[in-house]
Amino acid sequence: MKQSLIVLFLFMLTACGSIGYNLAELTGFSYLYDRRDSVAIETDEHIEDSATIALYRLGDVKKKSHITISSYNARVLITGEVENAEVLEKIIFNVRTISGVKSVYNELIIAPASSVQSRKEDSLLRVRVNDALAEIDNMPDFDAVHIKVISDNQIIYLMGLVHEEEAAIVAETIQKIDGVKKVVTVFEYIDYAKIKNK
Repeated sequence: MKQSLIVLFLFMLTACGSIGYNLAELTGFSYLYDRRDSVAIETDEHIEDSATIALYRLGDVKKKSHITISSYNARVLITGEVENAEVLEKIIFNVRTISGVKSVYNELIIAPASSVQSRKEDSLLRVRVNDALAEIDNMPDFDAVHIKVISDNQIIYLMGLVHEEEAAIVAETIQKIDGVKKVVTVFEYIDYAKIKNK
């Protein structure tokens, strides 16, 4: 049994970038490579969990909407589709009141909830984006785990703590991927000197 687990672990370490990225998230390796400190990572997890609970408490809002809440360094991105402007405002208000939230980026649209097929396509697209990020090797200190990828209606949203040069290369790389309609960057920019000294 132990041997099987070791083989699986080694496979995951050497597999494609998206698997490697997921492995980091599952095992906590992201703490080693992430530009956020452990407190910031835990805060982001708390914000996302709290937002999910808040949305479920809204009952009909959750049933008639498709909403994704993503937090990176306490900056929250909300994507998806909602029934009307009143529902949209209610969601934004509930997210803003969550402890630890610094700012909210509203990318919700008023439209019918996306289909299951559309969400499957978004999941596959996100995998391709993470794979492309893992192949970027021409920037010092850059790692795919520095970028959080959200795919909604084939629009790619990118979050993370990055240098401006990294942001430009990452956005240009992702824009070339087949199926990507648009790239929206929600980056927080940091000084390259700070990266080197971390």
